[in-house]
Amino acid sequence: MMKKVFFSLSFLLIFFASCTKVNIPKTETNNPLLMKFNTQFEVPPFAEIKIEHYVPAYEEALKTHNSEIEAIVNNSEEPTFENTIEAFEKSGRLLLVVDNIFNNIKSADTNDEMQKIANEMSPKLSEHYDNIKLNEKLFAKIKTVYLKKDKLNLSVEQNTLITEIFRSFESGGANLLADKKERLKEINQKLSALTLQFDDNLLAENNNFKLIIDKKEDLSGLPEDVISIAAETAKQNGNEGKWMFTLHKPSLIPFIQYSDKRELREKMFKAYSNMGNNNDKFDNKKLINEIVNLRLEKAQIFGFKNYAQYVLEDKMAKTPENVLNLLDKVWDPALKAAKNDAIEFQKIIDKEKGGFKLATWDWFYYAEKLRKQKYNLNDEELKPYFELENSINGLFTTVNKLYGLKIELLKDLPVYNPDVRAYDVKDADGSHLGIIYMDFFTRPSKSSGAWMTEFIGEYKVDGKRMAPVISTCFNFSKPSGETPALLTFDELTTLYHEFGHALHGLLGNTTYLYLSGTNVKRDFVELPSQFLENWATDRNNLKTIAKHYKTGEVIPDALINKIEKSSHFNQGFAAVEYLAASYLDLSWHSITEKADFDVTAFENKAMNEKGIISEIIPRYRSTYFAHIFRGGYAVGYYSYIWAEVLDADAFEAFKENGIFDQKTAKAFRENILEKGGTENPMELYKKFRGSEPSTDPLLKRKGFL
Repeated sequence: MMKKVFFSLSFLLIFFASCTKVNIPKTETNNPLLMKFNTQFEVPPFAEIKIEHYVPAYEEALKTHNSEIEAIVNNSEEPTFENTIEAFEKSGRLLLVVDNIFNNIKSADTNDEMQKIANEMSPKLSEHYDNIKLNEKLFAKIKTVYLKKDKLNLSVEQNTLITEIFRSFESGGANLLADKKERLKEINQKLSALTLQFDDNLLAENNNFKLIIDKKEDLSGLPEDVISIAAETAKQNGNEGKWMFTLHKPSLIPFIQYSDKRELREKMFKAYSNMGNNNDKFDNKKLINEIVNLRLEKAQIFGFKNYAQYVLEDKMAKTPENVLNLLDKVWDPALKAAKNDAIEFQKIIDKEKGGFKLATWDWFYYAEKLRKQKYNLNDEELKPYFELENSINGLFTTVNKLYGLKIELLKDLPVYNPDVRAYDVKDADGSHLGIIYMDFFTRPSKSSGAWMTEFIGEYKVDGKRMAPVISTCFNFSKPSGETPALLTFDELTTLYHEFGHALHGLLGNTTYLYLSGTNVKRDFVELPSQFLENWATDRNNLKTIAKHYKTGEVIPDALINKIEKSSHFNQGFAAVEYLAASYLDLSWHSITEKADFDVTAFENKAMNEKGIISEIIPRYRSTYFAHIFRGGYAVGYYSYIWAEVLDADAFEAFKENGIFDQKTAKAFRENILEKGGTENPMELYKKFRGSEPSTDPLLKRKGFL
């Protein structure tokens, strides 16, 4: 989810709970979620967890958390940092464990029963956390400590903790009048249910469409491995002897990229671009109206003009105007480049006497043709060098050379699906850093996209570091027949991206879970992920990680030359579709009056105002824009480009000193990866780089300078 990352509903819980692998309250029960995990590294005992365990576990965990909050409120001693702030940060540990496990599995391997549980628990959890945020006695104690924090001789991390907790209560409604508090609770419960329904609808839409091909001539242009996977997919779905294509990206993208059958490309593309917009029971337009209107009302309860202002006040960007200024810097050169590409594609169409105007479902197809003409390069030529197993080993080699990490497969650790692998991550000195689960392949029960999340986060107890349990999910194609899983160049980059997020969680070295790992400002969270992508494209690293799966041949210089020469190709399109989605996000959340919006008309108006060309649509149209309508990226989709500025500037330090320079890598690890949200993110960045970032490296990378 999100471009390449997903935070489950448990992301919200981080603001109110801490988690531990020890001292989980003992209960008289056979429910594995409520007992200490007697597994290696105390990971969740997935094999023992049954569907009937979740609701009782939630109910017990809610009671436990309420008791912990009551203990803080009823403490007759003077409020202190220890008995109020730290006690609050450590509360809710059992609830966080239960919710993390449930939501992570629901995202990766859901079923009807889990979706029913989510619908049942979502309003209860929303009410539970609203009751905490709106607890006047609790807030009074927190405020008492906050107002005297400058006299408490706190560390930087402690000062950040108390400030962030205080602000979270303020933004959660603690200072509101009673009637507004009640309305806020109603809004939050409704939003919780609506975003969950958006998610369920999208999963159904993604799985419902199937293009069945029974004539071999309709496969014209498609690579052999794509055809083989389609045949296997058809066989698994009771259509042996035919070929099946779906809206999952590993099926969709190569089809619209290579298929010579324009009418079939159109059918596939329209099915994808109309997800959630088919006027059926899975339609998301009504949900979008309810969501944006409720978010507007929520923002106005707090005195903001719109939801964008409400969200951005506490982010690095601070204001919608600052976000727009950044987007606009990239938009004009990107749009110019995209228009030039469209002209080139139309020339090919006309030369081939196509007799039609370039359309959205033609873009990938003619981009591939032009790339082959200009650079003699296509994904099929590269894929043999990015076999999944080799790519995983290459990734692990990369992080070993950067940070000294040693990563070993654990075959006996419990997993939630047979496709999932568990790895032990060790530091250079052999000490255990954490566990990472890696879930590679697409399946109907898994949400689309790719993401990182955590089952258990890093923090300290009495100075002892509690090792995290991290998870990464992808949607790669499974091996087919004798052909192993082969990645496209984009998928290789995705592998590195998500592992960059994982390193943020695995290398955390903070005292408080609240501030650990990826618990940072939304527009800072993509820096570690996008930063690691640089090694997936670096010439010297490719010579180490990219080997032909049949021959073992290292990727030849000739291919790397083609990759480098084509690095700016189609960047206009990539930037325009992304920026268009970012503008769309801001448009929906900049409304100042409630209305019954025609979703398609609203979207078209927003795009027309920016002058987008008709041959390109936003990367995510409104009805399947999961980042902002089911995930945590509302008024935050811009953060990828914000982080790209940081990551391009940061990588300049490695280009100056060597891509595996140990001093530079150590500085990035100690100032960024280990620190989480313990300090102001720009201050952390300046400690690493020595100054604020420049936008020039990003514009140069994209070929816009």
